[in-house]
Amino acid sequence: MANAEVGDDVYGEDPTVRALEERCAALLGKEAALFVPSGTMGNQIGLLIHTRPGDEVIVGEGAHCAFFESGAGAAWAGVQFATAGRGGLFTAAEMLHVVKPRSFQYPRTSVVVVENTHNRSGGRVFPQGEVLRVAEAARAEGLALHLDGARLWNASVATGLGVQQLAAPFDTVNVCFSKGLGAPVGSAIAGTRDHVLAARRFRKMLGGGMRQAGILAAGALYALEHHRDRLGEDHRTASLLAELLAGIPGVTPSRAETNIVMLDLQTQDAAELATEAAQRGVLLNVTGKHQLRAVTHLDVSEAQVRAGAGVLRSLIRR
Repeated sequence: MANAEVGDDVYGEDPTVRALEERCAALLGKEAALFVPSGTMGNQIGLLIHTRPGDEVIVGEGAHCAFFESGAGAAWAGVQFATAGRGGLFTAAEMLHVVKPRSFQYPRTSVVVVENTHNRSGGRVFPQGEVLRVAEAARAEGLALHLDGARLWNASVATGLGVQQLAAPFDTVNVCFSKGLGAPVGSAIAGTRDHVLAARRFRKMLGGGMRQAGILAAGALYALEHHRDRLGEDHRTASLLAELLAGIPGVTPSRAETNIVMLDLQTQDAAELATEAAQRGVLLNVTGKHQLRAVTHLDVSEAQVRAGAGVLRSLIRR
């Protein structure tokens, strides 16, 4: 990163950013891509591209763009969200059930967002067969398709399908370099050249235009080329964590499809447990009054997972 060749990316003059964008577009099978500071910005640009104020966006339950992005969909794109299915996934029939009739009385349903893997449900993979059925039904209704693929790299490793195959049904795709891949900063939104031209304007409008951004893009490029193949290790350590916590009275861990384990506490306050765990070196994310999220990644070893599980077992039992 310190040795990255840089230029002014606002003017498209940063060679390292351009290299990252070209590599990302090629991997995803799209015409072009745009480097953005965060996955939230990538998702919100996707909404801005495909909607008008007052439109409705179909998402799965607990979708990141509706749940974890500070109300940005309403604030910037002026959209509202309609939830399909349960647990973050939905079928084509469930999606069609919430499409509004084409009438001036209703908000205009304009885009379907699929999140793969799904964060809040515990890193669940959206089955590709159902993605294809959802996409076909959405096209028939004249709807656009956006993929929140912040963890698409994990979905690819878990399913054995290439990221290009997973991204193919979608008009725009958001991917992240700072999740399991381990880069310090950055995401990208990919689509047609026209989509990316529009995205560049929206990025500037949202304050995401950066100057010598090649310093950041270099870290993302390194992560993209060196850290994808090791994601299966994170999946295995997450499964180990779920296994070690299973059967403890008072907690139900989710099945780890990828690198996330959700811990549902029956009675214990999640924030209090997280504070106590942090004091003993185990960091957890509070996602509800009685729910915690644990994520494994390249800085967490199997030995640390075993030690962390021991800490949690003692705190939950107490």
